[in-house]
Amino acid sequence: MTQEELDALMAGELDLDEVADEAEEKASAPETQEASDEAEGDEVITPPPATKEHRVVSQLDDVTRDSEEKASEIFDALDSVMNHVDESLGKLERMGKIADDYESLFATLREKFPHINRFARAQEEAEELKGLIDETTEKLQEANDQVLGAMDTMQYQDIHRQKIERVINIMRALSKYMSALFEGNIEDEKRVKSAKHIEGDTHTEDVISNDDIEALIAQFGGK
Repeated sequence: MTQEELDALMAGELDLDEVADEAEEKASAPETQEASDEAEGDEVITPPPATKEHRVVSQLDDVTRDSEEKASEIFDALDSVMNHVDESLGKLERMGKIADDYESLFATLREKFPHINRFARAQEEAEELKGLIDETTEKLQEANDQVLGAMDTMQYQDIHRQKIERVINIMRALSKYMSALFEGNIEDEKRVKSAKHIEGDTHTEDVISNDDIEALIAQFGGK
């Protein structure tokens, strides 16, 4: 209280209740402003409407189903690649044996007919063919190993599916728990309607008055 307020109070020009009210308003004003600033600073997060396209569990079910289908298609494709590689390796093995026979044949002919250059050149070509067969066989074996590695990596898809299903089960369990927790003995249609806003709410003009509250209490008392 200032000296001027004290002099006015002593002279009877100022009421003590008014002084108390003004002091209370001054004390609460900073807190009210601070609370208002905090409310305005908070980010308002609006949840999506509970429509069909926003059903979280349904979307997770779609993810697990689609990913499992695609993973199955990838496994089938990789298995087909492995079958082709194995088939090609078998053919290359047969080609290697034939190349060995030709090399041995032309080596014998070259020894008996050294003046015929074609036998010497054929022997060199057979040796080159054997080298190409060995190189191709090595590449196919590496490809086979890479396919096996890709299949092992794809196993993580099943682990991810299990994790998603566990999340789904937890969410469903929480949903059932919350439904059971908030379940009442009175049907919603038979409940007394509540006001959208009551006195003390901010940023709205649709506020229930004290008279409405007293009338509501009287309504309950008359039942």
